[in-house]
Amino acid sequence: MTKSVRIALDAMGGDHGPEVIVSGAALALSQHSDISYLFFGDEHEVGPLVAAHPALAAVSGVRHASVAIRMDDKPSQALRTGRRTSSMWMAIEAVKKGEADAAFSAGNTGALMAMAKICLHMTPYIDRPAIAAVWPTLRGESIVLDVGATIGADSQHLVDLAIMGSAMARIFLGLDRPKVGLLNIGTEEIKGLDEVKTASRILRETALPNLDYRGFVEGDDIGKGTVDVVVTEGFAGNIALKTAEGTAKQIGTYLKQALSSSLWSKLGYLLARRAFAALEEKLDPRKVNGGVFLGLNGVVIKSHGGSDAVGTARAIEIGYEMVKDELLSKIQESLAGRAGAQKSQAPAAPASSIGS
Repeated sequence: MTKSVRIALDAMGGDHGPEVIVSGAALALSQHSDISYLFFGDEHEVGPLVAAHPALAAVSGVRHASVAIRMDDKPSQALRTGRRTSSMWMAIEAVKKGEADAAFSAGNTGALMAMAKICLHMTPYIDRPAIAAVWPTLRGESIVLDVGATIGADSQHLVDLAIMGSAMARIFLGLDRPKVGLLNIGTEEIKGLDEVKTASRILRETALPNLDYRGFVEGDDIGKGTVDVVVTEGFAGNIALKTAEGTAKQIGTYLKQALSSSLWSKLGYLLARRAFAALEEKLDPRKVNGGVFLGLNGVVIKSHGGSDAVGTARAIEIGYEMVKDELLSKIQESLAGRAGAQKSQAPAAPASSIGS
């Protein structure tokens, strides 16, 4: 019998409450019968919602949490009021205790990251976490990180991001050696911050078997799909992500306005509605919902707070895939390989002369 993937859900996180979380979990279960769930939240509210889905109820448990972290809580405040007793903390702690394989939340990103770091700790060789996002491109999909976990990055952290992102791409995109690029203000080696240029040199000089470093990429290369993994620090990555989401909504609004502006445009829409439906599918942010927290001793998935059941299901499915294909072991294997490669390339210490 196939072992189920156990997902711990913060049922109280997000903008729309537990109904969306429960509906999304039921939808994900309909696509993957080997998922089981632990819901954490107000049992009087969550229990009846789960019971309304018999198939879901059969593979789920509901545990009461007395505190729900608010979207506007500061991370320090969330830790003071919700450590041990909040639905968010309890979902993460279930991973630490081995009761779940992954934790999911649509709640406060800063609080989730702070709790995850304290509860799960960092994986060996990694000092700072990252959030990796799946990005639609003209060639399919790519992985972009960091999209907001930490601000700023030194050269070694950028190298770590490249390694972790390539491990995720090996799973999610099915690639043996994902193409990796460093986001920069130009593709020329002389451009950019010193830390970015140093990271580029390290990636070129260090023999890493699980990634194919392609140098610098620019902002427009993200959507083109020039590389499979785009690496940047969290400030720039978060701006890029929010800009892309806003641009997609802007294009969608322009199209709706144009297609309803006259009788002829409405007729044109009827004639080309299949093409417009395909475009709408491409622009649908729910299809790529779900950020993966990387660098932790456990799988944690962050869903967009305003997502509906479809987006929630997609984020849960990303967590399912990361567990199923052993993301953590692949990251640790790659990081250990990097440490060994850098050690072997380090210059030997000069021999001491006798009598010196």
